[in-house]
Amino acid sequence: MIELLEAYWPAIVIALVIGLVIAWYIFHASRRTRVTGTSKDVLDEGAAPATRNKALIDSAPAATPMQPTAAVPPTTTQTTGSDDLTRIKGVGPKLAALLREQGVTGFAQVAAWTEEDIDRIDPTLGRFEGRIRRDDWVGQARLLADGDESGFASRYGKIS
Repeated sequence: MIELLEAYWPAIVIALVIGLVIAWYIFHASRRTRVTGTSKDVLDEGAAPATRNKALIDSAPAATPMQPTAAVPPTTTQTTGSDDLTRIKGVGPKLAALLREQGVTGFAQVAAWTEEDIDRIDPTLGRFEGRIRRDDWVGQARLLADGDESGFASRYGKIS
């Protein structure tokens, strides 16, 4: 082995130098970013302020979201006073406020909903659409309206 190194040492040195040059070129020289062009960005120091999009500024305002034409009338079953609708699983403060805006204030009202009532009220809930059937609000409201706390807890979980 030593005889081979003594015989070919110049070729080994040349191969090593070529390898180092190639490695330097791959890892160092190609990482430089070259800036071409002379345009300035609005964030550059001394650049002109950004131009406004006149087409967007002068256009008419966007259409407002469609609101229900008529408020959902409360069902014939009325309660004296209002219940805490957030006790129904799946009804948070925002949904309770939406329901109050539509005249729904008690468990007895929700318990008396028919399929047609649900079909009429559900689209007015916006992004909460579908929660009435998915969370079984009518069944929960029946138990809460009747005061069946243990039945509610066994079927839907503990009331928080």
